[in-house]
Amino acid sequence: MRLPFRISRALLLIILVPASLLHLAFAEDLPLVAVGPARATHADFKKEKASAETRQTAHWIVNSGDNQHMPFAIIDKVNARVFVFDAGGQLSGAAAVLLGLARGDDSTPGIGQRELSAIRPEERTTPAGRFVASLSRDVHGVEMLWVDYETSIALHRVVTANASERRAQRLESDTTDDKRISYGCINVPVKFYDKVISPTFTGTNGMVYILPETRSAREVFKSYDVDVPALGRLSAQTQSIAAH
Repeated sequence: MRLPFRISRALLLIILVPASLLHLAFAEDLPLVAVGPARATHADFKKEKASAETRQTAHWIVNSGDNQHMPFAIIDKVNARVFVFDAGGQLSGAAAVLLGLARGDDSTPGIGQRELSAIRPEERTTPAGRFVASLSRDVHGVEMLWVDYETSIALHRVVTANASERRAQRLESDTTDDKRISYGCINVPVKFYDKVISPTFTGTNGMVYILPETRSAREVFKSYDVDVPALGRLSAQTQSIAAH
Protein backbone atom coordinates (compact mmCIF):
# COMPACT_ATOMS: atom_id res chain seq x y z
CA MET A 1 0.00 0.00 0.00
CA ARG A 2 1.42 3.43 -1.01
CA LEU A 3 0.60 6.21 1.40
CA PRO A 4 0.46 9.89 0.35
CA PHE A 5 2.52 10.89 3.43
CA ARG A 6 5.28 9.40 5.55
CA ILE A 7 4.25 7.37 8.56
CA SER A 8 6.75 6.31 11.15
CA ARG A 9 7.24 2.63 11.89
CA ALA A 10 5.82 3.11 15.37
CA LEU A 11 2.65 4.83 14.11
CA LEU A 12 2.13 2.22 11.38
CA LEU A 13 2.41 -0.54 13.96
CA ILE A 14 -0.14 1.15 16.18
CA ILE A 15 -2.55 1.33 13.21
CA LEU A 16 -2.04 -2.17 11.84
CA VAL A 17 -1.00 -4.31 14.82
CA PRO A 18 -3.37 -5.30 17.65
CA ALA A 19 -2.44 -3.75 21.01
CA SER A 20 -1.91 -7.18 22.54
CA LEU A 21 0.97 -7.83 20.09
CA LEU A 22 2.72 -4.46 20.22
CA HIS A 23 5.22 -5.64 22.84
CA LEU A 24 6.35 -8.38 20.44
CA ALA A 25 6.77 -5.96 17.56
CA PHE A 26 9.16 -3.77 19.55
CA ALA A 27 10.93 -6.58 21.42
CA GLU A 28 13.83 -6.66 18.99
CA ASP A 29 14.57 -2.98 19.62
CA LEU A 30 14.60 -3.18 23.42
CA PRO A 31 17.99 -3.41 25.13
CA LEU A 32 18.53 -6.30 27.51
CA VAL A 33 19.32 -4.97 30.99
CA ALA A 34 20.52 -7.38 33.68
CA VAL A 35 19.01 -6.46 37.01
CA GLY A 36 20.77 -8.02 39.99
CA PRO A 37 19.51 -8.28 43.55
CA ALA A 38 19.48 -5.03 45.49
CA ARG A 39 22.29 -4.61 48.02
CA ALA A 40 21.18 -5.20 51.59
CA THR A 41 20.71 -2.09 53.72
CA HIS A 42 20.96 -3.80 57.09
CA ALA A 43 22.15 -7.04 58.65
CA ASP A 44 19.86 -10.04 59.12
CA PHE A 45 20.20 -11.59 62.56
CA LYS A 46 17.38 -14.01 61.79
CA LYS A 47 16.10 -15.06 65.24
CA GLU A 48 19.38 -14.68 67.10
CA LYS A 49 19.39 -12.55 70.24
CA ALA A 50 21.94 -9.72 70.34
CA SER A 51 22.64 -6.52 72.23
CA ALA A 52 21.56 -3.18 70.80
CA GLU A 53 25.16 -2.12 70.17
CA THR A 54 25.90 -5.36 68.32
CA ARG A 55 22.85 -4.84 66.11
CA GLN A 56 23.63 -1.20 65.44
CA THR A 57 27.19 -2.05 64.48
CA ALA A 58 26.14 -4.88 62.16
CA HIS A 59 23.54 -2.70 60.42
CA TRP A 60 26.12 0.05 59.92
CA ILE A 61 28.65 -2.43 58.48
CA VAL A 62 26.16 -3.67 55.89
CA ASN A 63 24.62 -0.28 55.14
CA SER A 64 27.98 1.44 54.64
CA GLY A 65 29.69 -1.51 52.95
CA ASP A 66 32.51 -1.22 55.48
CA ASN A 67 33.18 -4.97 55.21
CA GLN A 68 34.24 -4.46 51.56
CA HIS A 69 32.22 -7.42 50.27
CA MET A 70 33.91 -9.79 52.71
CA PRO A 71 32.43 -11.98 55.45
CA PHE A 72 32.68 -10.47 58.90
CA ALA A 73 32.45 -11.28 62.59
CA ILE A 74 31.44 -9.09 65.52
CA ILE A 75 32.82 -9.81 68.98
CA ASP A 76 30.57 -8.45 71.74
CA LYS A 77 32.95 -8.36 74.71
CA VAL A 78 30.38 -7.11 77.20
CA ASN A 79 28.18 -10.16 76.62
CA ALA A 80 30.99 -12.52 75.54
CA ARG A 81 29.40 -13.47 72.20
CA VAL A 82 30.53 -13.73 68.59
CA PHE A 83 28.28 -13.21 65.56
CA VAL A 84 29.46 -14.31 62.12
CA PHE A 85 27.94 -12.98 58.89
CA ASP A 86 28.43 -13.71 55.22
CA ALA A 87 29.49 -10.94 52.84
CA GLY A 88 25.87 -9.87 52.35
CA GLY A 89 25.10 -9.48 56.04
CA GLN A 90 23.22 -12.73 56.59
CA LEU A 91 23.96 -14.34 59.95
CA SER A 92 25.89 -17.59 59.62
CA GLY A 93 26.04 -18.38 63.32
CA ALA A 94 26.62 -17.11 66.85
CA ALA A 95 28.27 -18.54 69.94
CA ALA A 96 29.76 -17.80 73.34
CA VAL A 97 33.43 -16.80 73.49
CA LEU A 98 36.24 -16.65 76.01
CA LEU A 99 38.16 -13.37 76.12
CA GLY A 100 41.20 -11.74 77.68
CA LEU A 101 41.39 -11.91 81.46
CA ALA A 102 41.70 -8.14 81.88
CA ARG A 103 39.02 -5.68 80.87
CA GLY A 104 40.10 -2.91 78.53
CA ASP A 105 40.16 -1.93 74.87
CA ASP A 106 43.85 -1.36 74.24
CA SER A 107 46.92 -3.57 74.06
CA THR A 108 50.20 -2.92 75.81
CA PRO A 109 52.79 -1.76 73.23
CA GLY A 110 55.04 -4.59 72.07
CA ILE A 111 52.94 -7.28 73.73
CA GLY A 112 52.89 -9.39 70.58
CA GLN A 113 56.64 -10.00 70.83
CA ARG A 114 56.60 -11.13 74.45
CA GLU A 115 56.42 -14.65 75.84
CA LEU A 116 53.10 -15.56 77.43
CA SER A 117 54.83 -16.05 80.77
CA ALA A 118 55.97 -12.42 80.64
CA ILE A 119 52.47 -10.99 80.17
CA ARG A 120 51.04 -9.73 83.45
CA PRO A 121 47.36 -10.41 84.31
CA GLU A 122 46.38 -6.74 83.88
CA GLU A 123 47.87 -6.78 80.35
CA ARG A 124 45.78 -9.68 79.11
CA THR A 125 43.22 -7.66 77.17
CA THR A 126 41.29 -8.33 73.98
CA PRO A 127 41.70 -5.05 72.07
CA ALA A 128 38.73 -3.32 70.47
CA GLY A 129 38.85 -2.31 66.82
CA ARG A 130 38.39 -3.24 63.18
CA PHE A 131 40.75 -5.88 61.82
CA VAL A 132 41.33 -7.59 58.47
CA ALA A 133 41.50 -11.27 59.37
CA SER A 134 42.51 -14.43 57.54
CA LEU A 135 42.93 -18.12 58.25
CA SER A 136 46.44 -19.33 58.97
CA ARG A 137 48.20 -21.97 61.03
CA ASP A 138 50.21 -21.75 64.22
CA VAL A 139 53.64 -23.32 64.78
CA HIS A 140 51.92 -26.67 65.44
CA GLY A 141 50.01 -26.58 62.16
CA VAL A 142 46.63 -25.87 63.80
CA GLU A 143 44.32 -23.60 61.83
CA MET A 144 43.11 -20.37 63.41
CA LEU A 145 41.68 -17.05 62.30
CA TRP A 146 44.43 -14.46 62.72
CA VAL A 147 42.87 -11.18 63.79
CA ASP A 148 45.90 -8.99 64.52
CA TYR A 149 49.49 -10.13 64.00
CA GLU A 150 51.00 -7.12 65.78
CA THR A 151 49.36 -8.00 69.10
CA SER A 152 49.21 -11.78 68.44
CA ILE A 153 45.41 -11.87 68.70
CA ALA A 154 43.62 -14.76 67.03
CA LEU A 155 40.23 -16.45 67.12
CA HIS A 156 40.58 -20.20 67.56
CA ARG A 157 39.06 -23.36 68.98
CA VAL A 158 38.90 -23.37 72.76
CA VAL A 159 42.21 -24.38 74.35
CA THR A 160 41.76 -27.05 77.03
CA ALA A 161 45.36 -28.10 77.70
CA ASN A 162 45.30 -26.59 81.20
CA ALA A 163 42.49 -28.48 82.91
CA SER A 164 42.54 -26.16 85.93
CA GLU A 165 41.32 -23.27 83.75
CA ARG A 166 38.09 -25.15 82.93
CA ARG A 167 37.76 -23.34 79.62
CA ALA A 168 35.17 -25.71 78.13
CA GLN A 169 33.00 -25.33 81.22
CA ARG A 170 33.41 -21.55 81.15
CA LEU A 171 31.98 -21.46 77.63
CA GLU A 172 28.84 -23.11 78.96
CA SER A 173 28.50 -20.69 81.89
CA ASP A 174 25.78 -18.03 81.94
CA THR A 175 28.08 -15.62 83.78
CA THR A 176 30.14 -13.28 81.60
CA ASP A 177 32.83 -13.01 84.28
CA ASP A 178 33.57 -16.70 83.71
CA LYS A 179 34.41 -15.89 80.09
CA ARG A 180 37.48 -13.82 81.03
CA ILE A 181 40.43 -16.21 81.10
CA SER A 182 42.66 -15.95 78.01
CA TYR A 183 45.79 -13.92 77.31
CA GLY A 184 43.76 -11.90 74.81
CA CYS A 185 42.82 -14.41 72.13
CA ILE A 186 39.20 -15.27 71.38
CA ASN A 187 38.28 -18.89 72.17
CA VAL A 188 35.15 -20.41 70.59
CA PRO A 189 33.53 -23.86 70.86
CA VAL A 190 35.23 -26.48 68.66
CA LYS A 191 32.07 -27.33 66.70
CA PHE A 192 31.34 -23.66 66.07
CA TYR A 193 34.84 -23.12 64.72
CA ASP A 194 34.62 -26.15 62.44
CA LYS A 195 31.08 -25.50 61.17
CA VAL A 196 30.99 -21.68 60.99
CA ILE A 197 34.37 -19.96 61.33
CA SER A 198 36.47 -22.18 59.08
CA PRO A 199 33.97 -22.48 56.19
CA THR A 200 33.09 -18.77 56.29
CA PHE A 201 36.68 -17.54 56.06
CA THR A 202 38.17 -20.25 53.82
CA GLY A 203 39.54 -18.79 50.59
CA THR A 204 38.92 -15.19 51.56
CA ASN A 205 39.96 -12.48 53.95
CA GLY A 206 37.34 -11.17 56.32
CA MET A 207 36.67 -8.39 58.78
CA VAL A 208 36.55 -8.78 62.55
CA TYR A 209 34.97 -6.02 64.62
CA ILE A 210 35.72 -6.23 68.33
CA LEU A 211 33.30 -4.02 70.22
CA PRO A 212 34.74 -1.87 73.00
CA GLU A 213 33.78 -2.19 76.64
CA THR A 214 35.12 1.12 77.98
CA ARG A 215 33.72 3.44 75.30
CA SER A 216 31.06 3.39 72.58
CA ALA A 217 31.24 1.51 69.29
CA ARG A 218 30.38 4.75 67.49
CA GLU A 219 33.56 6.31 68.89
CA VAL A 220 35.74 3.38 67.84
CA PHE A 221 34.30 2.71 64.36
CA LYS A 222 32.96 6.19 63.48
CA SER A 223 29.69 4.44 62.73
CA TYR A 224 26.17 5.79 62.38
CA ASP A 225 22.67 4.57 63.20
CA VAL A 226 20.77 2.74 60.47
CA ASP A 227 17.00 2.90 60.20
CA VAL A 228 15.79 -0.69 59.82
CA PRO A 229 12.29 -1.65 58.62
CA ALA A 230 9.54 -1.34 61.23
CA LEU A 231 9.20 -5.12 61.58
CA GLY A 232 12.98 -5.38 62.00
CA ARG A 233 12.95 -2.70 64.71
CA LEU A 234 10.23 -4.48 66.62
CA SER A 235 12.05 -7.79 66.36
CA ALA A 236 15.35 -6.19 67.38
CA GLN A 237 13.78 -4.51 70.40
CA THR A 238 12.13 -7.72 71.49
CA GLN A 239 15.30 -9.77 71.12
CA SER A 240 17.49 -7.12 72.77
CA ILE A 241 15.18 -7.11 75.79
CA ALA A 242 15.29 -10.90 75.89
CA ALA A 243 19.11 -10.81 75.69
CA HIS A 244 19.26 -8.91 78.97
